[in-house]
Amino acid sequence: MRPFWMLALLDFRPDHYTEAAAYWQRLTGYTLRDPIGDLGEFQGLRPPDHPTFLAVQRLGEGEDRVHLDFHVTDPPASARDAIAAGATMITDNPDCEVLSSPGGLIFCFVSDPSSGPAPATSWSEGHRSIADQVCIDIPGDQWDAEIAFWSEVVGTQAESLDESEFARLHDDDQLPLRILFQRLQEPTGRVRAHIDWATTDRDAETQRHVALGSHVVRRCAEWTVMDGPGGIYCITDRLPRF
Repeated sequence: MRPFWMLALLDFRPDHYTEAAAYWQRLTGYTLRDPIGDLGEFQGLRPPDHPTFLAVQRLGEGEDRVHLDFHVTDPPASARDAIAAGATMITDNPDCEVLSSPGGLIFCFVSDPSSGPAPATSWSEGHRSIADQVCIDIPGDQWDAEIAFWSEVVGTQAESLDESEFARLHDDDQLPLRILFQRLQEPTGRVRAHIDWATTDRDAETQRHVALGSHVVRRCAEWTVMDGPGGIYCITDRLPRF
């Protein structure tokens, strides 16, 4: 089941999809690719000379969210393994198996080939940045089950960080995205996810995002919580890997 590639999809409500997709194109500086899908609902955000690892989706209904696509050699077999680990099948399609984690986070298994993570983008302000991490936000009663589940799906072990608030899966340099876990203060509820940015200069990167239309929700010791079209995300002090 271990994936050879990952794709994070930013799923937006239809009433502001166009605005949010254009906004993330400006944030990343990537090319917004032509729509694909039965209803033209998917568009990749493609970095120069590298494969897509971020994309946007126009939802038919529901609220904005982030979901993950895992690229594997055999999606149906991976789906069966995930169900054995606690997943729920949503759409059984050999080309795109759609499931949810025990806590309700949507993810898919697909077989499209991709390889070669993109390097961080260099900006005119003199710093570099990249959206390279998905943080899975977990209410307290789901914490142990979700970490065990995602360790099984991704095929790497989790390690605890910062006492009990954070954990992460061991990095796989073949994958374009890291996975971090955050234990929420909420005692129960649905598991969800947000995007984290790595940068060489958090202040400069924050100013860049504010100039593009985001606003600062709060500044913490090692990250800044931002809000923009499409919702909450974070800019962190982590340095880009590439």
